[in-house]
Amino acid sequence: MKPTSVIVLALLATLPLVGSAAQAPAAKAPATKAPAKAAAGKATERFEVSSIKAVRPTLVKTIAALEKQDAKTAKAAFDDYDSGWNGIEVYVNVRSAEMYAELEKNYQVRIADGLKAASPDTAKLLPDAKAMLAKYDEMIAMVEKGAPLNRLYDDVARLRIVRAHLREVNPALKAGDVAKARKSFGAFNDQWDNIENLIKERSSDAYVAIESGMIKIEQGLKPKEPDVDAVTTLANDVMTRYNAILAMVAADAKKAQGL
Repeated sequence: MKPTSVIVLALLATLPLVGSAAQAPAAKAPATKAPAKAAAGKATERFEVSSIKAVRPTLVKTIAALEKQDAKTAKAAFDDYDSGWNGIEVYVNVRSAEMYAELEKNYQVRIADGLKAASPDTAKLLPDAKAMLAKYDEMIAMVEKGAPLNRLYDDVARLRIVRAHLREVNPALKAGDVAKARKSFGAFNDQWDNIENLIKERSSDAYVAIESGMIKIEQGLKPKEPDVDAVTTLANDVMTRYNAILAMVAADAKKAQGL
C-alpha cells in the first residue's frame, strides 16, 4: 500500500472519534445553590409604639440646640415636642400616671418655662433635657413590653395626632406668625383624610360642619394679611366640634379598657 493511502486511512479512522467528541454533551456546571431566604423582618410595631417613638427626635433636636446654646432653635424643637406629645400622651397616661406626671408636669413644664424666658439659661436647661430624654426612653421600653391597650386608644391617638396641628393655628396667629399658621393648618388639612371616617362614623353633621369650616379657614388664611379675628373664630369652632367627637371616642376607649 502506498504511503499516501496509509495516511488517508489513518485520517478516516479518526473521524468517528472526532464526531463522537463533538456530539458528547458538555460537562454540567456545578449546581448553583439557591439563595438563602431573607431573614424574616421584624414584626410590624404597634401603632402605639411607632407613634411614641416618632416624637423622640424632637427631644434629641432640643438637646442638640441647647448644647450649641441656641435657645431659639431649642424652643422651636421643644414646641414641636409639645405638639407631638399632645398626640400620644394618652397612651402614657393610661399606662402609668406616675410616668406621665414625671414627663409632663415635671420636665416639660420646667423646660418650657425656661425657654420662654427673655434670655434662656441653656446651660441650666441642658441637664433637664437630657434627663427627660432618658425618662422618655424608659417610657418607650415600658410601652414596648406592655400588653396592647384596646384598639379604641389608637383611634383616640390618631385623632389627637392630627388635631395637634390645628392647635398650633391660633397661637401662631396671636403671635403674628401667619406663615406658621398656614403651615400648621396645611398639615392638619393634609392629615384630615387619615381620620375623617372616625369623625363621620360618630356624627355626619359634625363631619360636614368641620369640612365646611376647614374650607373657610383655608380661604381666610390666603390673604397676605388675614383677618385674624375671623380665622381665629373659625378655628375655634372647628376645634370645638372636633373635640366633641374626640371626647366620645375617648369615653368609649376608657369603657372598653375597664377604666
